Amino acid sequence: MANGRNGFLLLGGLASIGAGALHLFAAGLHTEHATLARLMVALAALQCVAGLLATLSPRRAVTAAVVGVNLFAAAMWVYTRFASVPWIDGLDAEAPQFIDSVCAALGVLAAVAAGVALALPQAQLPAMRTGIAATAVGVLAVAAMLGGVGHVHSHGDDHAHGDQTAHGDDHAHADQGAHGDHGDHGASAQWPRPFDPANPIDVSGVPGVTAAQEQRATALIRSTLDNLPAFADVQSVGALGYRSIGDSSTGYEHYINSAYIRDGRFLDATRPESLVYRVDGRNRTLVSAMYIADKRLDDPELVDYGGSLMQWHVHDNLCWSAGANGPRVAGITDAQGACPPGSINPGAGNPMVHVWITVHQCGPFAALEGHGAGQAAVGPDGRRTDVCAHDHSGGHR
Repeated sequence: MANGRNGFLLLGGLASIGAGALHLFAAGLHTEHATLARLMVALAALQCVAGLLATLSPRRAVTAAVVGVNLFAAAMWVYTRFASVPWIDGLDAEAPQFIDSVCAALGVLAAVAAGVALALPQAQLPAMRTGIAATAVGVLAVAAMLGGVGHVHSHGDDHAHGDQTAHGDDHAHADQGAHGDHGDHGASAQWPRPFDPANPIDVSGVPGVTAAQEQRATALIRSTLDNLPAFADVQSVGALGYRSIGDSSTGYEHYINSAYIRDGRFLDATRPESLVYRVDGRNRTLVSAMYIADKRLDDPELVDYGGSLMQWHVHDNLCWSAGANGPRVAGITDAQGACPPGSINPGAGNPMVHVWITVHQCGPFAALEGHGAGQAAVGPDGRRTDVCAHDHSGGHR
């Protein structure tokens, strides 16, 4: 190059800045996990500072810093595709997404380019190729950010709500064919509103719901959509510790992992406490996670997480009996509060909330209606926001 600057180092610096920018952007998508978000901001700062210094100085210490920080970032990405980091809440194993894959690729590019510059200080990369590569880095970073916005923070006005009102038999509830006319879903204040995972996530515009609550609720839906399909094969979940509670006669069968209820993790889509399958003869289709919290129903962490978007509820009238593989639902209490012979009613139990991964007329956090009454942490107006049928007098699971 004309000024003698090592083109590989310049490219490595720009790639490091691009990776840092993506990490900073991603930190904003993980604010529900404060520690993880802070660590991502710190890593982003290191990548950006190292990259900026690399564009200004050819010192070996600067070049080594670019290599080191980006190798670390790329290695962490590879590791978390297969395993969780248990001491950092939210840093769990998950399938590669476009934004994190681009971020990791830029980190690898930064480390490799800076490594060449470190090993071959006199090596030159033609100005034209450097320019093309730098432009590609910028385009990839911007594309990844735009993709992240579209998949995680979709609050725009272009959500096709009109298309969400008639899915026929594709609805997750076969018994919810008459939920009434929800009208024009362009009225963003309406909640609950129909949910279709094929469309952008929209929890915006609900009165009383803060921006932070919107962000947490959206991130939970996205995380569930991304991670829950790993449990689609009902034949494989037994090896993970899940046991059926024997409620398939309701049309939905719940599999619960009791150990996950007490593992200290909260709304972790890689370790959902319960899996809900729609029953069709001998076939089981995964439709929802049912997260169960080891807290009280009125715990502020539950109530404030998604505000009125999410409805935590408990069951106070279910009767349970001992089964070969664990407790099983035996029925519900009668008018006198008594259970069928051989079963007991232990009380309300732990609070739970559903997150659907299939089309649902009553929204992504809808309760299962008609399968056992319960209590919910309702708002000041006493209205449950996880149901939308005409008759809400039935139970909810």
